[in-house]
Amino acid sequence: MEETVYNLQESLTALEAVLFAAAAPVSYTRLSETMGLKVGVIHEMCQTLSNGYEKRGSGIRMQFMDGQVQLTTAPEASSAVETFLGLEATQKLSRAALETLTIVAYRQPVSRPAIDSIRGVNSEYILRGLLSRGLIEETGRAETPGRPILYGTTQEFLLYFGLSSLSDLPPFETNNGDEIETEMSILKE
Repeated sequence: MEETVYNLQESLTALEAVLFAAAAPVSYTRLSETMGLKVGVIHEMCQTLSNGYEKRGSGIRMQFMDGQVQLTTAPEASSAVETFLGLEATQKLSRAALETLTIVAYRQPVSRPAIDSIRGVNSEYILRGLLSRGLIEETGRAETPGRPILYGTTQEFLLYFGLSSLSDLPPFETNNGDEIETEMSILKE
């Protein structure tokens, strides 16, 4: 039985082409099956591509979330792409939406009652807006009385803030006990 020898550069090229053709995030498992390589090798190759894009200052970035990967536009190139496609500039988030989104990002999965408790006001309307924009999603139900819905961030959240993964969020810090202000300032940067 002959051993299959693969050329790293050819495999990176093929992986990049597959990710470019994919319309949505692709799991490492699916890429492994497609490429005929082990999942660990695929993961390393994705990291190699990602590092190369960033090192070269490319207009392309890799986005990683929940065992999936996707090619995306670099955040610094978004205005040129929006102009080319004739899209309106990304609508800014209100202070309340940013506050709520920050809580979800750092505390996920988190329920509306927990968000309301932190903010001190009802967040139902804000959560609906964030859901409709695709920045958050329902991730399940809490095992507490009433079984409230739990929320978490989405791939769209990562795109909006130009993050490759949730691990790119700056560390959570408190500033004189005002957690929300500190969290919001982190996401605004």
